[in-house]
Amino acid sequence: MNYHNPVLLKESIEGLNIKPNGIYVDVTYGGGGHSCEILKKLDKGKLLAFDVDEDVLKNVSDNENFTLINANFRFIKNFLKFHNSIPVDGIIADLGISSHQIDNPERGFSIRSEGELDLRMDQKSEMTARDVLSNYSSDELKEVFHKYGEFSNAGKLANAIVYYRNEHEIITLQDIKNAVGRFALRGKENKFYARIFQALRIEINNELDSLKELLMQSTEVLKKGGRLVVISYHSLEDRLVKNYMKSGNFEGIIEKDFFGNEITPMEMLTRKPIVPLDEEIEKNNRARSAKLRIAIKK
Repeated sequence: MNYHNPVLLKESIEGLNIKPNGIYVDVTYGGGGHSCEILKKLDKGKLLAFDVDEDVLKNVSDNENFTLINANFRFIKNFLKFHNSIPVDGIIADLGISSHQIDNPERGFSIRSEGELDLRMDQKSEMTARDVLSNYSSDELKEVFHKYGEFSNAGKLANAIVYYRNEHEIITLQDIKNAVGRFALRGKENKFYARIFQALRIEINNELDSLKELLMQSTEVLKKGGRLVVISYHSLEDRLVKNYMKSGNFEGIIEKDFFGNEITPMEMLTRKPIVPLDEEIEKNNRARSAKLRIAIKK
């Protein structure tokens, strides 16, 4: 098997505090790196993994303690119930795009390839990035760029896309550059296009809603003392993770009972996120924005 070596691997596996007979869930199987390390530490325990990408089926462990579920992790509770695996001892989520997805130009995830604009995590899904750019109204595009790309000039970007597509098809990254390239700051073009891709990817894959579903269900399926370990790569994800671990809601507002005691389902073990060392970033530039947070179910 050829397993991808994930960002913050040692720190995230340590964060799970794996018991040899425990039940664990890797909700983002991807290249299989986390799952491989978890399985090494299991004896009679079991590991269930989720991934919507059918390409991962080509690289699946044959370990008898392992089960791969080809579905979105937003359905974690239903599938764990089906596999008679509730409660669990730990859940790990690495929210980044897998190396396979980035390195495969046909998937359209990388701003360094000229593949057709796709950006689907699930290849069975119908809507692609090309569809969004070709069919969304100016107002809809503005909302996507503002909400998920955090662009202050989202309206101008949306209008430029609509203007360009009146004369040309938007099929590849070069078409995006032709449409909105003038808005990219000199020397920061890659960051600009990465944010465009981020906004489109979140919209197409409904990523933030799926993450919210996962976080809410995690407190239902984890046993008392169970660990939730999440690696995020941009502020929109990290804010949701931090707020939920801290307060049990996405606003980060800690509620109190009649006596003033805090009502929170989890205890954060990482007040500040764990980030990669310079050495890891040098080896893997994709690690530079990673943030690891760990919480324990009360």
